[in-house]
Amino acid sequence: MKRYNLLIVLLLLIFNVTTAQKKNSPAADLSILKETKTKIENTVPLVIKHLQTIADKEGDNNIVTNGKTALGKEYGILESEWFLYRNNMKNCILNNSSKKAKKCMEYHTQYLRNTFINYNNYISNLTRKNGYLGVEGDTKFDFKPAEISTKLSEAYFSANDAAGRMKSGQKKEFLEQTMSEDNKLTPYGQLAQ
Repeated sequence: MKRYNLLIVLLLLIFNVTTAQKKNSPAADLSILKETKTKIENTVPLVIKHLQTIADKEGDNNIVTNGKTALGKEYGILESEWFLYRNNMKNCILNNSSKKAKKCMEYHTQYLRNTFINYNNYISNLTRKNGYLGVEGDTKFDFKPAEISTKLSEAYFSANDAAGRMKSGQKKEFLEQTMSEDNKLTPYGQLAQ
C-alpha cells in the first residue's frame, strides 16, 4: 500500500515540476518575422540583376524598366499582405479564446502562404533561364513559401501559448512587437535602386 502512495506522490511531483517549467518557459521567439522580411527583401535585387543581364544581352534597357514596374506591383501585393498578416495574427491572439485563436491563425497563415506562392511563382518564372534565350543559369532564391509559412505558424502558435500566461497589458505589449518598424518591409522604391 505504501508503494502506491509513494508512486502517486512521485508522479504528482513530476507533473508539478513539468507544469511549472512550462509556465515559466521563455516567451515565444518571433525572430522569424525579421528573417522572413529579409528573405522577401533579398529577392528584389536578385530579380533586378537578372533583368539587367537580359537587358545588357539584348541591348534594350526597357526590359529593366518594365520588369522593375511589374516586380514593384507584385512586391506591393506581398507588402500589403505581410502587414495584414502580422496585424491579423496579433488580433487573433488578443481577441479570441485559445481554440478560436488557433482557427483564426490557421486561416490567415494559409492566405499568406498562397500570397507567398504567387510571388515565388512570379519571380521564378521571371528569372528562369529560358525566359530569354541566351541568358545562362537560373537565379536561386532563399525563399520557400511552405517552409516560411510553417515557421511563422509555429512562432505564432508559441506566441499564443506564451500570451495565455500573461496579463492583458503584458500580452498587448508583447504582441505589439509584431507590428514594429523592424518587421515592416522596406518600400520597393528603396530596394529597386
